[in-house]
Amino acid sequence: MIENSELSELAAFAAVATHRSFRKAAVERGTSASAMSHAIRELEGRVGVRLFHRTTRNVSLTEAGQMLFAKLGPALTDIRAAVDELNSWRDTPFGTVRLNVPNSIGLYVLGDAIETLLKANPGLRLEIVATDRRVDIVEEGFDAGIRFGERLSQDMVAVRIRSNLRFAVVGSPAYFEKKAAPVTPHDLQNHVCIRYAFPSGTILQWEFLKDGETLQVEVHGPLTVDSQELMVDAATRGLGLAYVWEQRAAACLQDGRLIRCLDKWCPVEEGLFLYFPSRKHQPAGLRAVIDALKA
Repeated sequence: MIENSELSELAAFAAVATHRSFRKAAVERGTSASAMSHAIRELEGRVGVRLFHRTTRNVSLTEAGQMLFAKLGPALTDIRAAVDELNSWRDTPFGTVRLNVPNSIGLYVLGDAIETLLKANPGLRLEIVATDRRVDIVEEGFDAGIRFGERLSQDMVAVRIRSNLRFAVVGSPAYFEKKAAPVTPHDLQNHVCIRYAFPSGTILQWEFLKDGETLQVEVHGPLTVDSQELMVDAATRGLGLAYVWEQRAAACLQDGRLIRCLDKWCPVEEGLFLYFPSRKHQPAGLRAVIDALKA
């Protein structure tokens, strides 16, 4: 008979084996890396076999660990599916769903949906990580992610959740008193621009499209930030032009703190998609999230 503690150790083992990382496994399990390490030591002590090779930088499975993981993975999947099927006996699903969303648009995608979802499903728990860093949702323990376009790996399913969005080039009235508004994207070379840096350090190029002509402009300016909120704030202070999602600048455009330019050149982005691993059994909590975001 397997004790609860043994099941917990095996689940910890599967998480570490999947992610090859105690830290990432801890995030998935909602605990600490030290607790995960302790669980693995307990398991290895109980079975009398080393399951992982550990260095300061890497975690890898031993031959015995590989054998156990190959047998254990499908069994744990069946256990999770069996527990999740209990949702069919409940009015609403329960459990935790972890989502990864782009920080730059997370608020506008999830705001109203979160309120509706949680009120309708009191047993559901959401963990949302907002970052513009490129994330491998499987490796980092997410149930689903959100990104533009549906070009994903073959083992992923993409569901459209929102119509297309647009960028806007904006500047303050004070800025335009000093410089005439650009007529074409080429004119940006003569303007002070607020640059956006991705977590990788890559600087966002401003993209434009008109009459079939596509342009990517590498802008210049003394200020580089990693937040669209900071870009909008800097633009309202007259520090330069900003290239942001139009929803970010909507309030400032409405009250006159910002003025839009190059409107006819700003492209419509591909639709937003929720994507998740293709699997035979889809957890009820994830189905509820999909339905809420599609609505």
